[in-house]
Amino acid sequence: MDIKHLQYFIEVANFNSFSRAAENLFITQPTISKMIKNLETELGIELFERSRKQLTLTDAGKIILEQAKLIDTAFKNLETELDNLTGLKKGHIRIGLPPIFNAHFFLKIVGKYHEMYPGITFQLVEDGSKKIEDDVSNNLLDAGVIVLPTKNDLFDHFAFMEEDLKLIIHPSHPLADREEINLVELKNESFILFNKDFVLNDRIVHSCTSVGFTPHIISESSQRSFIEEMVESKLGVSLLPESVCHNLNKNVKSVKIVNPSISWNLAIIWGKNQYMSYAAKEWLQFTKEQLLIGNQEEENS
Repeated sequence: MDIKHLQYFIEVANFNSFSRAAENLFITQPTISKMIKNLETELGIELFERSRKQLTLTDAGKIILEQAKLIDTAFKNLETELDNLTGLKKGHIRIGLPPIFNAHFFLKIVGKYHEMYPGITFQLVEDGSKKIEDDVSNNLLDAGVIVLPTKNDLFDHFAFMEEDLKLIIHPSHPLADREEINLVELKNESFILFNKDFVLNDRIVHSCTSVGFTPHIISESSQRSFIEEMVESKLGVSLLPESVCHNLNKNVKSVKIVNPSISWNLAIIWGKNQYMSYAAKEWLQFTKEQLLIGNQEEENS
C-alpha cells in the first residue's frame, strides 16, 4: 500500500463514482478500479458495496476512509514542511480574488513576489466573498480577498481598502447628469447585481430596505463586464465600487450615492487555526507590507 492507493480511495468515496473520480484525477477508470481492488486485496476487506445502483461504502470502508483522510492530511503537511526547508525555492500559493474589484495593484504585488522567488507558483481563483470564505475554511485556498465583516472565530484578516459604491447608469438616463443621488430615488429602477455569492448583493439589498424599498432585481451575474454591458444596453442600473468605476467605458456613467452612501471594506483573510505553508506565510507578510506602503503613498499624494 502507498499513499496513492489511499488518495484514490478518498476520491472515489467523495464522488461515489469510479468514473468521476478518475476524471477528476486525470487518469483512466480501469487504472483507479485496479488500484482500489489492489487495496481491498491487501486489506482483506471490501471497501465499496457494488451491487446497488449507487456506489456506497461498506462499514469497513467508512472506517478506512476516516483513517485515510488523517494519513493524507499528515502526508500533505509533511510535503509542506519539506518545502519550508528549500528556502522558498519551490511552493504553491492558492489565493481567492473577487472579480468585482480592480486587482491590478494586487497582481503587481504577486508579480513582485514571483520575481523574488521564481520557483513559487500561484493559483488565482475568482469567486464571491462567501465562496472564498468557504474555500479558505476548507483549506482549498491559503488566503483570499473578501468584503468585511468576516467570521473572526475562523479567520484572521488584514483590511486594506475602504471605498463607496457608485450608481452605474446609461448616459441617457434622467439621473445621469446629477452629481449625487439619494438612494431612495432608485426605488422604481430595475437593478442588475452580482449574485448571492457576493456580499455586495446583501449589502445593497439591505441598504435599499433601510430607506423603505425592496430593489427590483432583474438580473444577477458573477461577471463585472456582463453587468456593465447590461447597463450599457439600458436594461437597468447597478452599483459598483468607486475604483472599478474609473475603468468603465464611455457608454455608461457613474454617479455618487448618498443618504445613505454604501461602502465596502476589503481585507485579506487566512485560516486562524489552519496550517499555512512557509511560502504562503512569507507571501502574506510581503503583501501586507506592500499594501501598507501603497496606502501611505496614496495618503501622501
